[in-house]
Amino acid sequence: QVQTMESGGGSVQAGGSLRLSCLASGNTYGRSCYGWFRQAPGKEREAVAVISTRDDSTYYADSVSGRFTISQDNAKNTVYLQMNSLKPEDTGMYYCAASYSSDYCRSHNFAGFGAWGQGTQVTVSS
Repeated sequence: QVQTMESGGGSVQAGGSLRLSCLASGNTYGRSCYGWFRQAPGKEREAVAVISTRDDSTYYADSVSGRFTISQDNAKNTVYLQMNSLKPEDTGMYYCAASYSSDYCRSHNFAGFGAWGQGTQVTVSS
């Protein structure tokens, strides 16, 4: 089973940038994609970005498209989320997770993801 651990969160002002990292460990063989999800207080967990481990194809939520970039370094077993032009509405707990299902990767449905990390808090002030 793969495990993930996030880092890189913090507090920034609107317009600032952060880079989140997700270190994967354990048996990473066979996973189809990694995803970054976020959850704000009182809101459902939502997919922010997903990257395929097969062909590096990506998905972005409309709300972050053009501002966030997901990438992966296979040699380091690390997935990154570069977040630029941050907005107060980006505030939340950010989680990294993996999926072994290409169907769930395409649908970016969090129900099909596992190996959730403990999360890293991102707070954007106006």
